[in-house]
Formats: sequence, C-alpha cells, structure tokens
Amino acid sequence: MRAGIAYGNSRDAYELGRQVGGDALRRGGISAADLVLAFVQRDTDATAFYSGLRSAVGADAPIIGGSAIGIITNDQISYDGMPAGVAILQMDSGEFRYATASGIDRSEYEAGSRLGEQLAGSMAAKLLLMFYDSIKTPATPASPPAMNASPPLIAGIESALPLDIPIIGAGLLGDMDFSATIQFDGSGVQQQAVVGMLLGGTIAPYMTITHGCSLMDGVYHQITRMDGPVIMEINGRPAAAVVDEMYGGTSWREQLPVRRLTIGVNHGDRFSDFQEDQYVARLIVGEAPGGGIVLFEPDLEAGTEFQFLLRDGGMMITSARRNATALMAKIQAAGHTPRFALYIDCAGRCAAMSNTLTEEAAEIQAVMNQHQVPLLGFYSGVEVAPLIGRSRGLDWTGVLLILAEA
Repeated sequence: MRAGIAYGNSRDAYELGRQVGGDALRRGGISAADLVLAFVQRDTDATAFYSGLRSAVGADAPIIGGSAIGIITNDQISYDGMPAGVAILQMDSGEFRYATASGIDRSEYEAGSRLGEQLAGSMAAKLLLMFYDSIKTPATPASPPAMNASPPLIAGIESALPLDIPIIGAGLLGDMDFSATIQFDGSGVQQQAVVGMLLGGTIAPYMTITHGCSLMDGVYHQITRMDGPVIMEINGRPAAAVVDEMYGGTSWREQLPVRRLTIGVNHGDRFSDFQEDQYVARLIVGEAPGGGIVLFEPDLEAGTEFQFLLRDGGMMITSARRNATALMAKIQAAGHTPRFALYIDCAGRCAAMSNTLTEEAAEIQAVMNQHQVPLLGFYSGVEVAPLIGRSRGLDWTGVLLILAEA
C-alpha cells in the first residue's frame, strides 16, 4: 500500500481540489489511485472542489468523505479559512468495495440496512469505514439543530453485515453553526446519505480511542422525560435548571455547544472506579425551549441513568499521546508495517473549543511523524468505533485508525 497526503486552503474550490489531488499523488509516489479520502470545510463549493479533485486523480477511483470543520495532516492542523485534506491510496495488497444509501434523514435504520445489504457477502472484510451526515435539520436563530442518530444507523448496518466487522467512521460536521453538511459518495456530491467502504485483503487494521473526561461528582442522575432529542427533565426537574446548578450559573446557555460539561453513560461496572474507556459521552448542544437541553446524539431515552462529566484538556492531551504510542507498539510487536493513519477527531477537542494552549491532535502528529506514517485527520461531529465489544457513536473522542501490512 502507498498513501499520499495533501493539504490546501483556498477559496478557489476547483483549483483547491486540483492542487491537493496532484500533490497527494506526487507525495505518495502513486501511479494509479485506487481510493481517495477527501474532506473540506462547509463553505467550500463542494461540487467545484470535487471536479478539480477528479481532474487530478482520474475517472476510476472512488472519492469518499465530505464536510469537516478542520483538517489534520503530518504538518498541518487547520480550521481557519477554507482548509481541505486528501489521502490517496494505492492498494495493491488490499481489497475494497463501497456503497451509498440516501434518505438517512427519513430513517437512519432503513438507510443503514440498505447500505449493509449492498455490501453483504461481497468479500472477507476486516473493517467497515463509514461516513454520514450528522445534521438532519440545521440550526436556526429560533431553534436548535436536529441530528441524525448513529445508534439506529449502526443497527441497520449490522442487520445485514456480520457483527464481528468493526465499524469505524464519523458523523460529518461542516462548521460550529451546525449548518447542513455534504458528502462525497464515490462518484459525486450528496446530502443526507451514508457511505460505507469494506476493506479486506492483506490489510491489517488497528484502532484506538483517545478520551479526556473526568467525573464531576460521581452521582448518578436519571432522565425522567424526553421529547425527541431533547432531555426535558432530570430527576423530575427541568433539565436546564439542573445544568445551571452543575455548571454554577447560566453562561452555558449562550454556548453552542456547551464547552466543559457533558453527559456520560457508563457501559461498564456501575460500582467500579471510574474508567473513561467504558463511558460514552454525549455533548450538550445547548438550551431548548421549555427548559430542556439538546444532545448532539438523540439516542438516550427516559429512564437512562448517567453522570455529569467534565471535559479535561490536560487529560485529553495525555490520552492522545499515550494511546497513539501504545497502538504503534502493538503494530510493531505484531511485525506489521504501518502504511496510513486516519484520525477522526471531535471538533470540540480543538484548542479553540477546549481552552487548551496546544492542539491535542499535535500529539497524534508527533507519534505518526516519529514512525513516518502518512496521516490524514479531520474534525468531526460524531466518532464511530468499537467500544466494549460493540460499534458505537461516540462524542468528544478521537478515533485513530492505522492500516498496516505484514
């Protein structure tokens, strides 16, 4: 496998696509592109960018990806201007097959099921790489956004594919205003879709999840009333009033999303010591009319017990360094050679949103550069990866995937 990575930042979308496509081919020493991953900031003219990229990579290679708040490469971390990032893979030793299903805003489960049916039985797969639109309905001045939920989407995919195929991917997000997103579906530009790519052959996928939260007080709370994706009551009280108390004021009501406080659902032992890698976090998007709070993932229900978590910038940076280093050690111990790294990073973890002096993604850069692994990353809305034996939608995590060969 060969991988070429390129970054660009320009308002001329066609030229931007043509530039990053040509740069990636040249830097990877790639004679024929087999697969292209491409991510662009939401305000980029996606159709023009796609045309420019297609002119550089040729007519055959599928181009998948879509909206991203920012781009991460071996030497860039950028969410200002109009950043774009591309990885071009030449996969002489790998197999892949991709499919697309639209209508995720009408039914996440049905879209996932149709995607899985198209891919079922096609190959001995080791990984499903999956991207979908996070935004069902964009935010307006009068109302918060509505989100496409990952749990029914994943359940739909798993209804048609073997459960032992790990799903790694992202709910795409193009800006912090929760505007509509786009996807590159292999052969063009789409919205409200899910794209999946099965990978197999001699490729060996390795992954790890980087975290960065701590318990606020350890107390379990219960959701006592839900209205769609909105928590209306916690412990029988208006949810926003409970958050006021936990936050120590009402300033969180002006934030989109809420910056430090998040909700954590423990999927491990309820009475054991806090183990962050057993929690699924749910970002609080903001306040809803009527005293509710909107979650980024609309998958919780009345009766769910949770704990409030604090997003910890120092712990986040330490987790990124520790987990990336351990993953590389695991690859080396297996006698495999890392060929390409994909880092899916929650947009809330960037320095501008997490109030850190340094970028957490710089830790991933440092480890990949130490081992000379080509890196493409992007800032997402939802991260998808296996956690405690199941593929799940995650929040405020980083998912590092490395494709290696024997």
